[in-house]
Amino acid sequence: MNRFLLDSGSANDFVNRRRGVDERADAERHRGNRIGIGTPVLGELLAGLGGSATRERNMQRLRNALSRLVLWPYDRSAAEEYGRIFAELRRRGRPMQQIDIQIAAIAMSLGSTTVVSSDSDLAAVPGLSVENWSVG
Repeated sequence: MNRFLLDSGSANDFVNRRRGVDERADAERHRGNRIGIGTPVLGELLAGLGGSATRERNMQRLRNALSRLVLWPYDRSAAEEYGRIFAELRRRGRPMQQIDIQIAAIAMSLGSTTVVSSDSDLAAVPGLSVENWSVG
């Protein structure tokens, strides 16, 4: 079994059934793999709903999507990975958004988890496996 952790952009594509991310995720689930998001990504998705003119409809779409995803926590193990990754990136002179480091930290704390992202920043995290599922 493989685990795939969607970053915020890929999770948004999954929820809104764009760029083929939902189709690829469903195919991976049918292969017995686990697809999910981290709690920081859930926070970003919910924040995006805050100013939406169609908030209730979008909230229902998010709830439906969440029923097909695992929600992985940002726990102590992830926080320890965050500290390690942050220090390594700083040493390399490679700044990165905190949310991206949190996503990478969750993936690293889970072990053998691939992050799904179209953001090239995550590929800079040493030891992190990253795939882009976006089509077009």
